[in-house]
Amino acid sequence: MIKAVRNMRTLTDGHLATEKTGENMFLVMGITGRTGGSIARHLLAQGKRVRALVRDRARASDWALRGVDVVEGDMSDPNAIAEALAGVDGAFIMLPPVYMPSRDFSESRVLIDAYSQALRITPPPRLVVLSSNGAEKTSGLGAITPLSLLERELDDLPCPTAFIRPGSFYENFLHGLQSARDGVFATFYANTAEKQPMTAIEDIAAEAAKLLSSAAWIGKRVIELGSMVSADEIAAALGAVIGREVEAKSVPREEWAGTLHAMGFPEGQTWAFEEIYDGVNAHWIGFGVDGTEQVEGTTSAREVFSAAQETALHGTQDRSDFA
Repeated sequence: MIKAVRNMRTLTDGHLATEKTGENMFLVMGITGRTGGSIARHLLAQGKRVRALVRDRARASDWALRGVDVVEGDMSDPNAIAEALAGVDGAFIMLPPVYMPSRDFSESRVLIDAYSQALRITPPPRLVVLSSNGAEKTSGLGAITPLSLLERELDDLPCPTAFIRPGSFYENFLHGLQSARDGVFATFYANTAEKQPMTAIEDIAAEAAKLLSSAAWIGKRVIELGSMVSADEIAAALGAVIGREVEAKSVPREEWAGTLHAMGFPEGQTWAFEEIYDGVNAHWIGFGVDGTEQVEGTTSAREVFSAAQETALHGTQDRSDFA
């Protein structure tokens, strides 16, 4: 049984219900991470009510103080998820990123199965799922593979479902605020001038909150979210923030594993990361899939880097933003 922290009561059948205040309630998974936390903030700013399922409620105490209904339970427990879904007007779900997965992606398969069971037990009026560009493929995806598995598993849910497929996160390049101070932004993109799909977490949050709180839809939607940006443009944005000229340089393919080891990846654990960039460089992974909706990002790389630099200088980052 999951336990309510505040603003919750338990029904006799064991399901959670919110006190009736006339405000919409939305379940946000991953609230203690950057993406889930940003979505929760957007919904709260709209006057919506938010529920969060967390493994350790102490990590979400700040959210409880903001009025979020924090309930304790395990993401791998379908009954816990189903109970958290009870009575909501919509839900956002995501998989925690696994950068060094097992070859069979067993870590993610457990969570995918739990989501699938829970969403069939207690289907919400609408569901928003964080996926990735490339998730329509069934091979050659590396660490994106769990999101492909998730989309296929949830394809026939009995509720309106929207899959958000962002490009690479600008936040993945924040290391450049330090590593590029020598004037070089090392990248795994083969062609630094070629534009690739890229997205800010803030834009994912805004789109997810919009989908949850705006007009209802029927069936399945797939949204490609982001802008086309080159590694050269990322380097220029980094340079503008750190105050020096920065040049993007491609890491030769034969040096990828060694470079990743130097970044902290253990021996034999670089394959999932390498496979993503092989797919991107081969144009196997990208935007432009038939039947998808396109939503342009509004947050630039420079804005993301500037905000991170400001946080580093003044320590204003909300702790809840980190997984």
